[in-house]
Amino acid sequence: MTYCVAMAVDEGIVFLSDTRTNAGVDHISTSRKMAVFEEPGERVLVLLVAGNLAITQATLQVLTEPQEAGRPTLWNVASMVEAARLVGEAVREVYRRDADALKSFGVEFSCSFILGGQLRSQPMRLFQIYAAGNFIETSTLSPYFQIGESKYGKPIIDRVLTPATSLDEAAKCALISMDSTVRSNLSVGLPLDLLVYERDSLRVTRYATLDQSNEYYQMINTTWGARLRQVFGEIPDPVWSDTGDVPRRSRAGDAVPLVPRSPLDASGAEARPAQTLAQAHSSHPSAPLQQPHAPDTPPA
Repeated sequence: MTYCVAMAVDEGIVFLSDTRTNAGVDHISTSRKMAVFEEPGERVLVLLVAGNLAITQATLQVLTEPQEAGRPTLWNVASMVEAARLVGEAVREVYRRDADALKSFGVEFSCSFILGGQLRSQPMRLFQIYAAGNFIETSTLSPYFQIGESKYGKPIIDRVLTPATSLDEAAKCALISMDSTVRSNLSVGLPLDLLVYERDSLRVTRYATLDQSNEYYQMINTTWGARLRQVFGEIPDPVWSDTGDVPRRSRAGDAVPLVPRSPLDASGAEARPAQTLAQAHSSHPSAPLQQPHAPDTPPA
């Protein structure tokens, strides 16, 4: 498995990928999942890959070493849309060649790609390309893409990222997203490849490979966990109030109200009624519930 994320903001694009390709008890392997096509002053294209490693590498080979003379490559396409279309065509070519053989061995044709960057005198763009070769583009409402093991790192991005987010904040957000994924999924792991593209620069100006010895990544790892625990501790505990409306299943299978308890339990002590979460917020976790008044009824 893998995790790759790319974020398009007003200032540029952040690309981040892990390198783990296999995670068994006694067999862990790595491979880079980021490919950079840079011609300074002319174009910068970054391709992130996820899925079956043999399929993604075969697709990359078609893109960079076409067998047909004069066939376009990512080094000479005239637009970002054509570049995304070229990746899709390469995926379909590999599918036509290898899918049946893979199927006979019970191997699913699994791959996905993120392609982003900029060509001279053209706008910066970011696409996600699927295994069928079709693709979509980011928008102001959805300025990022994830491929691979995406669920663990998605919440922080949804809460933080907007097109107005600065490049440095977007890079920080991507690293927190990756750290959450690495912590929760063994199939995603270090080292990481981080590339930050500055709009209209048409060259790679910020790139880093991060491993366990990287001080900034270690700071992210320890600080994020500590602050989450701090904020968690500051959130008030639930406040409970008495209720008699808890549903209960009868023997016939119908939902019926909970049978009220007798005033005394078997030990002779006063029975406690069932409780539910209080709906009115109180400034202190232990404060008694204040029932709201109906809009047309003055308080007693």
